[in-house]
Amino acid sequence: MKILVLNCGSSSIKFELFDMTNEKRLTTGIVEKVGMKGSFLKLTKPDGEKVIFEGEILDHQIGVEYILGIISSEKHGCVKSLDEIQAVGHRVVHGGEYFSGSVFLNDEIIGVLEKCSELAPLHNPANLQGIYAVKALLPEIPQAGIFDTAFHQTMPAKAFMYGIPYSLYKKYQIRRYGFHGTSHRYVHKRACEILNVDVKTKKIITCHLGNGASIAAICNGISVDTSMGFTPVEGLTMGTRTGDLDIGAITYIMDKEEIGAETTNILINKFSGMLGVTGISSDMREIEAKADEGNERAKLGLEMYAYRVKKYIGSYAAAMGGVDILVFTGGIGENAVNTRKDICEDMEFMGLIFDNGKNNVRAKETVISGDNSRVTAIIVPTNEELVIAQDTYEIVKNLK
Repeated sequence: MKILVLNCGSSSIKFELFDMTNEKRLTTGIVEKVGMKGSFLKLTKPDGEKVIFEGEILDHQIGVEYILGIISSEKHGCVKSLDEIQAVGHRVVHGGEYFSGSVFLNDEIIGVLEKCSELAPLHNPANLQGIYAVKALLPEIPQAGIFDTAFHQTMPAKAFMYGIPYSLYKKYQIRRYGFHGTSHRYVHKRACEILNVDVKTKKIITCHLGNGASIAAICNGISVDTSMGFTPVEGLTMGTRTGDLDIGAITYIMDKEEIGAETTNILINKFSGMLGVTGISSDMREIEAKADEGNERAKLGLEMYAYRVKKYIGSYAAAMGGVDILVFTGGIGENAVNTRKDICEDMEFMGLIFDNGKNNVRAKETVISGDNSRVTAIIVPTNEELVIAQDTYEIVKNLK
């Protein structure tokens, strides 16, 4: 079975095609600048060759049409006919309290997703555009929705509730949801496969560190807490997001700067975090380069980043009564050697003995703790698209 995976953003569409007989990725690519001037599709072939196609891509339906045309073309395609594509799996950011797992997308479920859009107004509407596009272009093909929030629906109320009037939680569903669930789900299971241990007997902390970043506490295969909250702003200091911030500081800024909710939302999502602190970039590589040159704000940003991660690791170890495995993933988690070092050093008190020599790797499944360490620290490159394809395959298989 061949499954197309779509991840639709407001102005982009990431895609991958999998052959599920061997879970092989056949092709991958992205449509950029949807609805804007200079839109294009970039395709990466299995041999690594990259091909760019420019065109006027006015909306997501045209973008999906471009994707289908390219992957079935004689010169650049990987299927002879669109009939070979037997299902489409979609990344959906927010499932609210409605979904604790992946689902078959029928009209009733799509209606529920539309209700969830107010919980993720920057993400869910774009996700839905991809679903609508496939429904229009390939009406007979089954579709599945895989949610960023679903994995964390196992959190107990003591972890997901906020200290606000309970009536507001019931009225508006204001609570911690958590995100990056597909990544946390994949890497904690994969870590246990690599280490040949039973996932249902381990206390695991997974660190998804990228431009957006979150940490999850996973006890015996179940998510019991995570750093992102009602929105992806809460938690760690990120590329452009504030992370944890006193609400009083926000209202103070709004008052002093005389700005409203919309501008404040842009401030905390787009101009804060590492970009805001350093004034350099949201890209950790650029910040590290400036720190090496002696830039004090770059050094401060890196110290803040590692400290916040270390603090969450410690709190989750306390919440679970210990930790057996610490997992690093995401663009920073997989590649930033010095950041991992800064996070893991001086954690012998909780049983983690760090091995600086083993840590000198990038984007490889590698244990980076010492041989005598009670806690195993490991790098596991994430593969969210494969999880989406796997879930879609299981859903479609069971429809027959």
